[in-house]
Amino acid sequence: MTTPMEMTTLTEAECLALLSTEPVGRLVFTENALPAIRPVNFVLDGRDVVIRTTADSWARRVADTVVAFEVDHIVPADHSGWSVVLLGTATVLTDIDALVRVTDFRHRPWAPGPRDRYLLIRTGEISGRRLSLAPA
Repeated sequence: MTTPMEMTTLTEAECLALLSTEPVGRLVFTENALPAIRPVNFVLDGRDVVIRTTADSWARRVADTVVAFEVDHIVPADHSGWSVVLLGTATVLTDIDALVRVTDFRHRPWAPGPRDRYLLIRTGEISGRRLSLAPA
């Protein structure tokens, strides 16, 4: 017997609350005319995403382009979970007040080496879905 499931659309407030619970997301962009995906840790700044990276990385090529950013949480035991997708424009963050606000030792980059470039994804659209057990 299969357990009945239901899919619900999340509000923007629910999407942002869920984004703040996960440390890693996936940045989706175009590289050499092909889709590319990079798992990254991030900081949520209001409704925008900030990623620390290196100056000579793929982030340089992503600046000033439209990107997608996806975060999810899956529970394999009961096939439930959620997914949030942001669409926005990536820019290099240089505003000193914003840099001070988003620089937090608790959110340091996971990748090794210096990470002195900050990539800001200015969110244009945000959407999300939750798959959960249907009420009895």
